[in-house]
Amino acid sequence: MTAHAPASVRVRAPGKINVFLEVGDVQDDGYHELATAFQAVSLYEEMTATPADDITLSVSAKGPVDIEGVPTDDRNLAVRAARLLAQTAGIDRGAHLAIRKAVPVAGGMGGGSADAAAALVACDALWGLGMPMSELARLAARLGADVPFALLGGTAVGTGRGDELSPALARGRFDWVLVPNDEGMSTPVVYGELDAHRERHAVDIGPARRMPAVDPDVLHALRQGDARMLAATLRNDLQAPALHLRPDLARVLERGEGSGALAGIVSGSGPTLAFLAADESSAIDLQVTLSAAGLVALHVHGPVPGARVV
Repeated sequence: MTAHAPASVRVRAPGKINVFLEVGDVQDDGYHELATAFQAVSLYEEMTATPADDITLSVSAKGPVDIEGVPTDDRNLAVRAARLLAQTAGIDRGAHLAIRKAVPVAGGMGGGSADAAAALVACDALWGLGMPMSELARLAARLGADVPFALLGGTAVGTGRGDELSPALARGRFDWVLVPNDEGMSTPVVYGELDAHRERHAVDIGPARRMPAVDPDVLHALRQGDARMLAATLRNDLQAPALHLRPDLARVLERGEGSGALAGIVSGSGPTLAFLAADESSAIDLQVTLSAAGLVALHVHGPVPGARVV
């Protein structure tokens, strides 16, 4: 531990888009094997950590984010992350974590995971621990499947439950327009609908599928920095069950794709929709068009770094 810890630490951590998500069959433990390609995008959770007697948390909104129902006690992943870090370091220290949320709550973009990653980085700096990134990543994996990626950022392939990461090369910049939704979706419910769909259509689907894997064409498109190539390979196995549960999202997808997007996809388990644009100018035009139609539309780009002190 260093002798002089800062009076406060400010960290920002990005939301993510799954540009590819293939879901395997449900396992005996109730989880699914996944193969996904993540991209961190420029919609950030911001956290300021200051010394305190205990680990406490407050939440405010930055932009059109509904924070009602976000817990501020030990149910919050950021609080659990700070407690896990203190326990691992063998210290009895506190911190107040003030979060400004910009990533949609229960929106399929990993906002809670970004908060947890931010808490690990912020408290490590606030308490002067100087833990190596490899150790923070190990703790991140104990907290949730998306937390390691929020720590890493950039572009990566995730396997297992999505928490076994391999960085992926992505050249250039990809521009997206996000359309969040006021009504969040439960990830377990969406996975449950996927399982139910597969059970209903077991005769057509056939026996258990192979272990999921990321389509090589997706990785090639990312390496080339080619938005049109990536648009042709976007895939999310959770999209069909999400649209079945929320048919209104299908209408927004059609509107976006009919308004100049190269392609649209449900982000993670939804309900946030991500529209890939050809370039920055096209994304701005799409944002204006969707906003004029009465939708909340956010222009972001990726890839961006993971949780960092700013």
